[in-house]
Amino acid sequence: MAALARPYWIKALFERREGWDEAAYPFDLPAVRSLHSLEFHPNVTFLVGENGSGKSTLIEALAVAWGFNPEGGGREHRFGTRDSHSPLHRFVRPIRSPQRVQDGFFLRAESFFTVASYLEDPEIRASRFGARRLHEQSHGESFFALFDNRFIGDGVYILDEPEAALSPTRQLSFLARMHELVLARSQLIIATHSPILLGYPNAWIYQVSEHGVDRIAYEDTDHYQVTRNFLTRRKMMLEVLLGAEEEPRSPRE
Repeated sequence: MAALARPYWIKALFERREGWDEAAYPFDLPAVRSLHSLEFHPNVTFLVGENGSGKSTLIEALAVAWGFNPEGGGREHRFGTRDSHSPLHRFVRPIRSPQRVQDGFFLRAESFFTVASYLEDPEIRASRFGARRLHEQSHGESFFALFDNRFIGDGVYILDEPEAALSPTRQLSFLARMHELVLARSQLIIATHSPILLGYPNAWIYQVSEHGVDRIAYEDTDHYQVTRNFLTRRKMMLEVLLGAEEEPRSPRE
């Protein structure tokens, strides 16, 4: 099976209607204030940015506008522990292709414990999340059980920092799993800090910053540049960060 040539979700329009208040959160975020539309790659689209830039606010609004539960899950899941999501989703109008979407899921790392608890309900869980209960596995293992068993393809998957529970080796495994889903006619929209995930070929990368939302190349992301500089110039960067003071002694010295 080949990857999608045309996306399920073509673009999101951010419509200024009654209630849009640029003096109030989240409309006062620079990334939101200047954003009128966001186009998506048929396969993988990334959102990157510093903490507080608004990328998680954007990914949440996109997920809810598509029809997902704000705390995560599939479109069939409806639960809530705290009504904390922003109203931005009410101003997002999805432009969809006529292709039929068979599956989908919204994963947000910060509320995964709550989602896992909900999914362990015997009436909901069935066999789509693996043989072992999610809470009986490590954080990273439970993430992968979800990726392997619940994400079945022909769907839209929106993920907020899926690397949060994954070691670098597991991030490489997830990169391979992403490719399997792409080849299974899936479209992924991902907010991430991981330079490993960002390396997926031909993906579109949007940088969310105080200047707005702009498409950039992989090598131009701060995530790539900072990681590369640290790995290739570790001693120099540590001297800059920590100063030229005497190195801490070993406890045995």
